[in-house]
Amino acid sequence: MLSIGAFAQIGQVTHRMLRHWDTAGLLEPAHVDEFTGYRSYDPSQLDRLHRIVALRELGFGLEQIGVILAQGIDADRIAELLRSRRAEVEREHRIAAERLVDVERRLHLIERESRMSSAEFIEKSLPAVRLAARTATVPVTDIGMHVGPMFDEVEAALPDTCGLLETPIAEYRHTDDGMHLTIGYAYGGEPVEGIDLIDLPAVERAVCGIHLGPMSGISDTWHALHAEMLARGYVPSGPCRELYVRAVGDDQTDWVTELQQPVALKP
Repeated sequence: MLSIGAFAQIGQVTHRMLRHWDTAGLLEPAHVDEFTGYRSYDPSQLDRLHRIVALRELGFGLEQIGVILAQGIDADRIAELLRSRRAEVEREHRIAAERLVDVERRLHLIERESRMSSAEFIEKSLPAVRLAARTATVPVTDIGMHVGPMFDEVEAALPDTCGLLETPIAEYRHTDDGMHLTIGYAYGGEPVEGIDLIDLPAVERAVCGIHLGPMSGISDTWHALHAEMLARGYVPSGPCRELYVRAVGDDQTDWVTELQQPVALKP
């Protein structure tokens, strides 16, 4: 018999790991002293130990390892699990590579200009949302004249329900005739006469940033966002959106707007 210390040393694992795997039912000691609780292992158990270590190094979880050990080493099953693990590793590698590029780019900016970016942008997915909305296509120069009144029209048509107007969203889509606006509120109720129900699809990846303050300066934040998007190797993959997190009152100094630009990797 091997003491837990000798067994752990041969397998290059810790005592804590052996106890954890015992609790998980993966590798129970050959003997446990009923008075001291001291664990000891049979040398033949080293084969199982090495198999667990090898599977852990491939990235399998304890539950998957338990299934493999219980069902035996079937080549087809192992191949299937390895293909799944390969896909996970490839995704992790891609994410790590993208983060490394972002770190290098930010470091280069600091070293070259001795400054940090004035705005921070993140990447995230956007959920699908149904809007009670009004739509219109207007000249790009007239956008500001239409957004507020269109929100007012939707608000006036919706029932007076608490919380219904908490999520105002605008979608902006460039067309040959100008800018197509979809202006409304997230809505899960019944159709309302004179108001369209429009489904904005879920977005797998978007570059997003926060604009603080008046709408008069939001174009600068959009320019910064699109510069950041291009620097990260993305191109727009759909119409941009604005989520008005706080937009109450005529004084816009405390307004908070999230800018959302769906993106895809540059071909």
